[in-house]
Amino acid sequence: MPDRKIRRVHEEGHCTKFMVVVDESPECESAVYFSAHRARSTGSKVKMLFVAEPEDFQHWLRVGEIHREESEQTAAAVFRLYRRKLNSWGFEDIEIEEVIRHGEKSEEIVASIEDDEDVSFLVLGASTSNEGPGRLVTWVAGKQAGTFPIPIVIIPGTLDLEEIEALA
Repeated sequence: MPDRKIRRVHEEGHCTKFMVVVDESPECESAVYFSAHRARSTGSKVKMLFVAEPEDFQHWLRVGEIHREESEQTAAAVFRLYRRKLNSWGFEDIEIEEVIRHGEKSEEIVASIEDDEDVSFLVLGASTSNEGPGRLVTWVAGKQAGTFPIPIVIIPGTLDLEEIEALA
């Protein structure tokens, strides 16, 4: 068995978190919507993770600093967008945690799960694109599926919000 931290959600001071990797993709909305519904119905929280991936030009210090600042601004805009959507859907009462990490997306997702013993589910939205379900869905559903540290919930891109609500 791999060396992993045991989730602590049933201990005093801990609570289940549904972690959603947020970005500007259309399928992300479905994952956020599902997570908010599950969080409300189970008394849990939603953790929105934005991962700013490094660019190839990071070896130039000032360019790297500018990229980091732009990533932080993008993350703040994405968080604002989903906060507005959650409020418009009636989820003002759900506790939302916003986290920005810098690095390679798959590594930062796993590190974020390891760093937070309350993260119990990773929720991803699958794209309906002809190019496939998306990079993250392909990654977790492929080689990672059997060894991932927590359950993975993949929301099909063909579901509308009403269908997601019925499932959540």
